[in-house]
Amino acid sequence: MDRVAHLIFDVESIADGDLIREVKYPGQTLSAEEAVRKFQDELVEESGKTFIPYTYQRPIAVVIAKVGPDLDLIDIVSLDEPNFRSHVIADNFWRGWEVYGRPQWVTFNGRGFDLPLMELAAFRYGISVPAWFSMSGPSYKHCRNRYNLEAHFDLHEFLTNFNATWFRGGLDLAAQLVGKWGKINVKGEQVQEMFNCGELQAISDYCRCDVLDTYFVFLRSMLMFGKISREREQELVDAAHDWLEQRQKQNRGYADYLSTWQAWDDPWKIEKKGPSRPLL
Repeated sequence: MDRVAHLIFDVESIADGDLIREVKYPGQTLSAEEAVRKFQDELVEESGKTFIPYTYQRPIAVVIAKVGPDLDLIDIVSLDEPNFRSHVIADNFWRGWEVYGRPQWVTFNGRGFDLPLMELAAFRYGISVPAWFSMSGPSYKHCRNRYNLEAHFDLHEFLTNFNATWFRGGLDLAAQLVGKWGKINVKGEQVQEMFNCGELQAISDYCRCDVLDTYFVFLRSMLMFGKISREREQELVDAAHDWLEQRQKQNRGYADYLSTWQAWDDPWKIEKKGPSRPLL
């Protein structure tokens, strides 16, 4: 088995209408979908947004890219596909982290949503993960310590210096800066409606594309860290492209991703004209 050093993941979730009805509207004769809409209407009045807090959500698709110590893409899996059972997804998520020797989680803004959602899923479904939730020893070594990058590397926090700035544009922008797909056909707010229409596989495919975006943003971040050169980054990107080409007939998401594939416009390969200038 190839050694896995990094687990890059993304979560798609849906509002739990039954939970919302029981907590927020007890005694009211609302269906699950009606409870969700009522809550969204209230949120719009409060903040102008329909996004329901993660505490009222459950995971419906979790996709993980297994990445080796040399940053090569080993595999991409969608947990409990095609059944997409939330409790099984959560159990596979935490058990997998342990099976692979507790590699580094990698996310884009996962500190604020994806990981708290999966931690809450462990609470909700009674899943024991002592290695993750342990509070023994120095606090800086705790997996949940915000600055323990060995346990979790949040690319959004890296790019914003731990939220000192606002990274307007999100993963979509970061991915397109390195010439990759971004969220073109589906937006996160559409997932609830897709779920209501029974489009579970489409949600998973969309999640796979987000994970691919995150992988390429991760590679560029590792270049900034000095872990790889631009030449090595391109080798890894080319290898990932080949990996996707070999599997695009097996998954619609990969085919969609390849259909909009772009090469990064490398300014260092553009021939310089005129005399060079000394460093200032």
